[in-house]
Amino acid sequence: MKVEAIETTGELMNRKLSLPAMVEPVVADLESMAVSGDSCAECGGKKKVLTPPITPGPSPPSVPPSTHPKMAPSRVLNIGNINPNLVKAEYAVRGEIASKSEVYRQQLKDHPNDHGLPFDTVISANIGNPQQLDQKPITFFRQVLSILEYPALLDVPGDIFPEDVKERARALLKEVNSVGAYSQSQGAFGIRKSVANFIERRDGFPSDPNDIFLTAGASSGVNVTLNTMCSSKSTGILIPIPQYPLYTATLALLDATPIPYHLQEESAWSTNIAELRGIIQESRANGIDPRCIVIINPGNPTGASLNEDDIAAVLKLAAEEHLVVMADEVYQTNVYLGEFHSFKKVLRKLQASTPVAYDYVELISLHSISKGMVGECGHRGGYFELTNFDPLVKAQIYKLVSITLCPPVIGQCLVELMCNPPTSGSPSYELYRKEYDGIFSGLKSRAQALYEAFKDMAGVKCQDPMGAMYLFPTITLPEKAVSAAAEKGKRPDEWYCLRMLEETGVCVVPGSGFGQKEGTWHFRTTFLAPGTEWVSRVKAFHEGFMKEYA
Repeated sequence: MKVEAIETTGELMNRKLSLPAMVEPVVADLESMAVSGDSCAECGGKKKVLTPPITPGPSPPSVPPSTHPKMAPSRVLNIGNINPNLVKAEYAVRGEIASKSEVYRQQLKDHPNDHGLPFDTVISANIGNPQQLDQKPITFFRQVLSILEYPALLDVPGDIFPEDVKERARALLKEVNSVGAYSQSQGAFGIRKSVANFIERRDGFPSDPNDIFLTAGASSGVNVTLNTMCSSKSTGILIPIPQYPLYTATLALLDATPIPYHLQEESAWSTNIAELRGIIQESRANGIDPRCIVIINPGNPTGASLNEDDIAAVLKLAAEEHLVVMADEVYQTNVYLGEFHSFKKVLRKLQASTPVAYDYVELISLHSISKGMVGECGHRGGYFELTNFDPLVKAQIYKLVSITLCPPVIGQCLVELMCNPPTSGSPSYELYRKEYDGIFSGLKSRAQALYEAFKDMAGVKCQDPMGAMYLFPTITLPEKAVSAAAEKGKRPDEWYCLRMLEETGVCVVPGSGFGQKEGTWHFRTTFLAPGTEWVSRVKAFHEGFMKEYA
């Protein structure tokens, strides 16, 4: 059935609306309405006003006074009726201990001279947030961003910025027009092309800009791809233990099933392929469909870095067991022992050496501006690349990212700067190289200093700092400490970390927030904080804690 669109002001709209049969009774009521003619000053003619026929109808049902909304005001939402998947999700990195550290930080700020705390500063060693811990931004990046935010700076007389800064800003403005405007949902094409060129230079294999999705940080990419893969509660995702809790939290929200597999601490947090295969078979026997394996390389929280043979073994497993591989590679420039090997590069090598066998191994590779020497967490930028994906699935991923319109455009521009930094001979290169190398050497030296401190602490063992921004030491706690924690209703490592915060102001994350083997206890700390004074606080606390519960 068709009905003419109704004129409200001005000229009559000539288009027609097709209405489904289910609304025909409503249309019938509309057609029975009378149209009266009132004069309209705006259009100089008659304004059509719908006047429904007055027909007595049934009285509305009475509402008992006790249930009438005006008689019993209350909130609609409570902890019992919101999404239960949200309630069960956990994210230890910003949990109870981190929240308490912020209370202490504010207390120090509000009462600098009489705060009543046994420390004068809070050290946020709980999260990889470089610039909060005094890592300085790269000058070239911020100069370009300044012009992007205020293009009139290009017209200011004098040499405020080096010529390569202005050239890059002009190129990016030509690509995005304005950082205040939406871009393509997948990200600006020119920036995706720059990312593809970076991947080609890194790996020696081609990369297609159409396989790259720019994101609001790698976390957004994880969310998008897991939302795509997880179709029911029986969907299983293999998660390394210990793991970054983003993965289990996201799976909890999706009501999908995490399948934990333990990394081998005694062999530098390596992956045991035989054990993995057994876990996959057991999951299938229990009605779970293992669909994807997550690998964090370099590792978070462990800091471990995989060699090429380890990566090839995971890809071989994926080919044989029919798994998608999600490679979280956000710490790829934070490698202190050995070198970084991307999953994409190793996969392409396997495809070249073993035709057909690896042609359908789907790979998701993630990177971010938040880590490495860039450290621009707050600008929210990153990307993921899809390798060997079905075009129809890729189209659905595009639809999903379109729902949120586009990633932050200023973050997209920072991704381009990360992937395409100043080159030798350009005006900004020497300063860029000095800043980049200075940040890297500072991280490496602090990692080693913290590692040496842990070696001197009784009951603490730690793997060599290979990569990322973290150490994940094992702590052997006295039975009295374990009992004291139980009396407080806390896990032993939670109790230890809480006491550390209360006595030193140093905030770390208990290992139970990342997962750990039964009967073992750990904590994760960054080595981003400048200086070593805070390390001596940790050593003194540990010595006192162990004596207290000996």
